[in-house]
Amino acid sequence: MVRKVIFSIALTGMVLGMSACKTVKGLGGDIQSVGQAGSDAIHKK
Repeated sequence: MVRKVIFSIALTGMVLGMSACKTVKGLGGDIQSVGQAGSDAIHKK
């Protein structure tokens, strides 16, 4: 019984960790694209 609970908690943690990693990576890409667009607008002549 205890093994099942520990396994469930570990599995849930892994799933949440993997989904959070993808979310952070996507957010970083969005921030980078906004920064690039701002930089392009500033340097546009």
